[in-house]
Amino acid sequence: MSVLVLHRFPLGPFPYDRWLADHDGGVVLIAARDRIEQGGERVPDGPGGYRHLEILDSFDDDEAVTRRALELARRHGVTHIVAHHEAELLRAALLREELALPGPRRDDVLPFRDKVLMKERAAAAGIDVAPHTLARTAADARDFAERHGLPLVFKARDGFGSVGLRIVRTEEELADHIDREFPAGAAPRTDVLVEAFVPGRMCHVDGLVAGGRTAVSCASQYQYDLASFQTDRGARIDLTLDPDDPVTARLQALTDELLRALGAPADTAFHAEIFHTPDDRLVLCEIACRPAGGRVRDVVQAAYGIHPVEYAARAEAGLALPALDRLPRGARLTPHRMAGQVLIMKRAGEVRAVPTPPAEPYVEFYEVFARPGQRLAPAALSSDFLAAAVLTGDTRAACEERLRALGERFEREIVVT
Repeated sequence: MSVLVLHRFPLGPFPYDRWLADHDGGVVLIAARDRIEQGGERVPDGPGGYRHLEILDSFDDDEAVTRRALELARRHGVTHIVAHHEAELLRAALLREELALPGPRRDDVLPFRDKVLMKERAAAAGIDVAPHTLARTAADARDFAERHGLPLVFKARDGFGSVGLRIVRTEEELADHIDREFPAGAAPRTDVLVEAFVPGRMCHVDGLVAGGRTAVSCASQYQYDLASFQTDRGARIDLTLDPDDPVTARLQALTDELLRALGAPADTAFHAEIFHTPDDRLVLCEIACRPAGGRVRDVVQAAYGIHPVEYAARAEAGLALPALDRLPRGARLTPHRMAGQVLIMKRAGEVRAVPTPPAEPYVEFYEVFARPGQRLAPAALSSDFLAAAVLTGDTRAACEERLRALGERFEREIVVT
């Protein structure tokens, strides 16, 4: 009896064969060749530590991926299905329904994937959300702009990774974007969400629900604009908030309310993004029922001593969670230090120079995702990094000072022409 993992990432950072080694039946993993190669990895020529390793060219053919997953699940007696990419959550849910397996079903996952349903349920629970509308036509988008003014945010109803997200700030940008999104004569759309712009700093809360209780809740704050990933050439810094910061408790409490309002699965990771406005309100941006992407997972591991993806997979597979099982009833894991990440986004051009690897003992992770002589395309996702590092500090102030110093060095040493 095995665990099936649907994996739309490079393999290196996600050793499910080791993380789930104590599962009696082993791990069956379906991976995407294009994502492995994009991560600069060699495609394995054997199963390694997996019971079965299947490499598909990509996950673009939904029917083929689902069909193969069902075949392998039946052949290997799969008892649990694990999927941590946003685009795989609904597929995994439908497979569980088809195979009568435990874990989140379609109705459990949909409020976290459908941003319209998400915001409706959050608002009904008294949670502050940005004014928004599902724009079916150009007229809908213009009417919303007249009522709420600019800037406006356009995003996909089921989007992720900031793909397709656009902030329009001027009347000219609005007209141009509406013409592209709603061409004359086209049928009404059901996939375009338009929101009023919310000013303020974006915070995020990352954690784990295990056995129906929130066992990990890590509050952090981006020091940059998420939507600028295709134009930002400078260092992007994100770090944890002090546990005794008043905003930390408010963010954690709001996230708990949101998980209840959306009916979070009993065992799930989560990544919530919440605006902290200049007038001290907390406004929901969105929440996902999977571990955070990018290097946030390394920040959580550096601060709390557990890997959030590993623990999410173990919870979903019904395995023990050593660091959490020892907690007193109702208690949550607490950080033993502050941590953060500094990032440089990919940009179009030829890489001429990359940073010298940092040697400081407080550097927990460092990697460059390009090499001199390589020609890059612009960042396609908000996690499409050229360089990334995760640092720690005894205090938030110390951690931020270290992050900014390394960010300045990245900016000096990286050359893309």
